[in-house]
Amino acid sequence: MTGPSEEEKQTPDSDSSDDTDTSVAAGEQDTADKAGQADEKPRSKLAALREGVVLVVTAVLLYYLVLTFVARPYLIPSESMEPTLHGCTGCVGDRIMVDKMTFRFSKPEPGDVVVFKGPPNWNISYKSIRSDNPTLRWIQDALSVIGFVPPDENDLVKRVIAVGGQTVQCRNSTGLTVDGKKLHEPYLDPATLMVDPATDPCLGNEFGPVKVPDGRLWVMGDNRTHSADSRAHCTNTPTDAINGLMCTGDPIAGTVPVANVIGKARFIAWPPSRWGGVLTVNPQTGQ
Repeated sequence: MTGPSEEEKQTPDSDSSDDTDTSVAAGEQDTADKAGQADEKPRSKLAALREGVVLVVTAVLLYYLVLTFVARPYLIPSESMEPTLHGCTGCVGDRIMVDKMTFRFSKPEPGDVVVFKGPPNWNISYKSIRSDNPTLRWIQDALSVIGFVPPDENDLVKRVIAVGGQTVQCRNSTGLTVDGKKLHEPYLDPATLMVDPATDPCLGNEFGPVKVPDGRLWVMGDNRTHSADSRAHCTNTPTDAINGLMCTGDPIAGTVPVANVIGKARFIAWPPSRWGGVLTVNPQTGQ
């Protein structure tokens, strides 16, 4: 009987070798794939972290640009603008959104409720809101840049009554006038003032006449009996002061530079119960 040839004897050995080589190759590929996946995981986490940092930085930058050039929230700390804006010392008042774009293309007009930086002579009693601790003060200054902490400056909110070139005065016989015309002021509330403007037109001392210099504003609070406004910072001639007549001296002291105006109060953003626009009425026209 004839046995198998040499080639036939070697065939099974050859097939076994191929299977072994294939298995080894497959194992090596699987190991390589796992190694590749392991490398991809750290790279994926790093990419995700990088994207997160970019998104946060971009969001903060956009927020800063909006606060600087478009609009910014402000807290009303005092009661000087009630009932239009609520606020009180030591409690949470209205938070308003201030439009910083409008006055880049126009000037404040009578009736506008504006936020402005107090002129130097208005800042005498101002106390810094920053911590005495250097580290905390640095953090507060940093957060102020992006609007999370108020700026350390005497920012005030009042209503524009007269602009450059106009003459404002008040007499009990005529009431508050600009260029000799009596003003119409629907935003004054007798209940808030605790005085009736019909019987006490000046809501305090008589004053003026004051001719407002060009590029400046005469501003007053809506809560006129509780407002340190243009009347409180003006100068008097000695004789008029003795007679109780205010604001007859240098008109600069009692007026605010237009350049100091930060923006126009547009609407109340907080609390939700008071959401709505800020009442703007031109007292010279009643509209």
